[in-house]
Amino acid sequence: MSGDNDKISPRVAVIDDEAIVCREIKRGLEKDHYVVETFLQGEAALDRLSQIPFDLVLCDLMLQDHSGLEVLKTIKTRYPQTEVIIITGYSSIDTAIEAIQVGAFHYVTKPVKMNEIRALAARAIEKVCLVKEKEALKKALDSRSRHPTIIGQSPLMQEVFHLIDKVAPLLCNVLIHGESGTGKELVARAIHLQGSRRNQPFMSFNCGGFTEELIANELFGHEKGAFTGAAGTKIGLLEAAHMGTVFLDEISAMPTSMQVKLLRFIQERTLLRVGGVKPIHVDARIIAASNQDLAEAVTNKTFREDLFYRLNVVCITLPPLRDRKEDIPLLVRHFLAKYTQAFSKKVKGLAPNTMEVLLNYPFPGNVRELENIIERAVALTDESIISPHDLPPDLQRLAATSSEDWPSLEKKEREYIRQVLIKTNYQKGLAAQTLKIPRTTLWRKMKRLGLS
Repeated sequence: MSGDNDKISPRVAVIDDEAIVCREIKRGLEKDHYVVETFLQGEAALDRLSQIPFDLVLCDLMLQDHSGLEVLKTIKTRYPQTEVIIITGYSSIDTAIEAIQVGAFHYVTKPVKMNEIRALAARAIEKVCLVKEKEALKKALDSRSRHPTIIGQSPLMQEVFHLIDKVAPLLCNVLIHGESGTGKELVARAIHLQGSRRNQPFMSFNCGGFTEELIANELFGHEKGAFTGAAGTKIGLLEAAHMGTVFLDEISAMPTSMQVKLLRFIQERTLLRVGGVKPIHVDARIIAASNQDLAEAVTNKTFREDLFYRLNVVCITLPPLRDRKEDIPLLVRHFLAKYTQAFSKKVKGLAPNTMEVLLNYPFPGNVRELENIIERAVALTDESIISPHDLPPDLQRLAATSSEDWPSLEKKEREYIRQVLIKTNYQKGLAAQTLKIPRTTLWRKMKRLGLS
């Protein structure tokens, strides 16, 4: 599976007190789609590095304000993941070798040869990317070892993991807030499994769509003969979860009369089965979840304020998938592995334009919707790579619209040069000057783009 669409172009800094060298290297490296900044002084470059990270630095050994060796040592001390290529004259080869011993990736000699620099830069960037991928994988594995059912390495999910770790050992009630499909029950289970009651029952109940009588019967149970058809005693979910955890999803949908009974249970830790007269002591942790704003529901008088504060001891808010798109490739890999195994398929990954569609889709159904999309695609595809045609119809339309809205870079370049030529009345010298490129470069571009 390709994740190239969600990667940022590598950043490269060039430090040389010869402006022509800076321009030449910048022009050459930009052909490989690097973001390049140039500096005539070491101090200015170091100031910039303190503001924004760079993947690679090309630095001359002989600068006006610093020695290249000093700049190298500073960079490797402050930013150890940044690779440095030293630029040197033939007379300074010994110093260049010393630079490699200090931590430089390699060195090149003047006059610079762009083919050599581009090849070295590619190798250095590859090393940086491998280190980053290794760290990202380690971070993801660390998160999954603590929360094996929850996928995510984005900062927003790291904060969720932090809260789970903090609250799990405690026995306080927890309120989980998040849109439908964000994984509220997974978080509730993670809290339970990391707590001291992990070996005790975890009971789950969705409060939405049930009458008061059904909710009372499910949560509190009933005595034999409590109503017509009650042929025997039934233990409710709260009682069944003694010394464990009860997860109440869609708590905002619970009828007000049932909210009173739940509040009494939380306060007294006792319950009465339907039709019962003998209080039963139950020690169960309550984790509630809602896709509605309970504070707003309290204001609107649809949810009891006292129950809200009893449940909202610690609140964990789950981010929607559209706010953590960097997790989409990781989730896709997880669901691909899950459903290729389930369906005995040999699907290896997604085509780059398929991943692009997913990264640009808002996912109103969040992670649950993404899982459904991948499950459907794996089930229906006859290929080893999932293409946009394997996606649901609305996403296929998004793919078609995306390809129409975003012309190729070559097409945009052709149109831009054509407009400049028209404006300069096809005077190639003036056009090249306007484009700030050599005339020979303009001639080659015109020939390649069919403008000559």
